[in-house]
Amino acid sequence: MKSPLLLLIIVLLLPACAASRHETRPEDRYMVASWYGKKFHGRLTASGETYNMYARTAAHKTLPFGTKLKITNPENGRSVVVKVNDRGPFIRGRDIDLSYGAAKKIGLIHKGTARVRVNYMGRDTSFVRPVKYVSSSAGPFTLQIASFRDYKNAGDLKSALSRTYRNVYITKISIKGKRYYRVMIGKFTDRKYADRLASKLSREGYRVLVMRYREVL
Repeated sequence: MKSPLLLLIIVLLLPACAASRHETRPEDRYMVASWYGKKFHGRLTASGETYNMYARTAAHKTLPFGTKLKITNPENGRSVVVKVNDRGPFIRGRDIDLSYGAAKKIGLIHKGTARVRVNYMGRDTSFVRPVKYVSSSAGPFTLQIASFRDYKNAGDLKSALSRTYRNVYITKISIKGKRYYRVMIGKFTDRKYADRLASKLSREGYRVLVMRYREVL
């Protein structure tokens, strides 16, 4: 029989364990930052949010959506706290893309790119979203990660996901005369494996839909 003290320790540890599953803490470091602005204003980001060039946000290739980072320009000491809500940059040698508003705050607009200091500030866990399912008990299964009107957005997300995951692909679908590009992962015969992967991706901030593979063909 477990002692009351042992049970208390287990109960106290549970919230910490749950939090750690939703949070990836990167090391404080220097990164090469660039920025993106008007061309992308109003478009959907990889997280599903609409890009606002005046907000203080950022794009990173792998950090979970909702990650908060303090960005400091060592040349002038100016800092800004941003929230990761997009994927990128997709240019070799660049580590993080700041919104126009964030880049302006630290004096990066005219320079274009700069080496900045990055400090982890926590995470907005509202980006941890529940997995959704298309009702089906028979496989094979696949995961829809996002859907875009713009093929380039879908291609950029596919490139970002392919850094970590295999079998990332894009399908197109027409709804009421409008074409959409869906970013998908895998073809799974094992439903439990598909569910585990879907849960992992949802903790990273993606809006994941588990569906039958043949339904996307």
